Amino acid sequence: MDRLEKLCADKGMRMTDQRRVIARVLSVAEDHPDVEEIHRRAAAIDPRISIATVYRTMRLFEESGVVERHDFQDGRSRYEEATDDHHDHLIDLKSGQVIEFINGEIEALQRRIAADHGYELKAHRLELYGVPLAKK
Repeated sequence: MDRLEKLCADKGMRMTDQRRVIARVLSVAEDHPDVEEIHRRAAAIDPRISIATVYRTMRLFEESGVVERHDFQDGRSRYEEATDDHHDHLIDLKSGQVIEFINGEIEALQRRIAADHGYELKAHRLELYGVPLAKK
């Protein structure tokens, strides 16, 4: 049983064969696939999985808190497995590649900004958008 499938089971979710396939696709994804890409990968494993099933499953997974949905300004919702490990995203506007990163200075600055305004930071989401630097 993969991580995402175990999370679903721990939350009492009924796992059909098709949901298991979709969960496995997301667990092994090293990118942030959209529904169409999840469907393409899942249908390669089980051709009976419809795009509608993927949409319903992703909505269920998101509502259950086992996946996170991101809207990276390209008109497509992308997904990743929800984890306790915090990270931020840098999105390449030319290729659409999503780079995950952790930066201690940014994390400290965000906590300090919240404290300066009288708040304790509980959560945040940082998305940076850029294009590759021109090579000299």
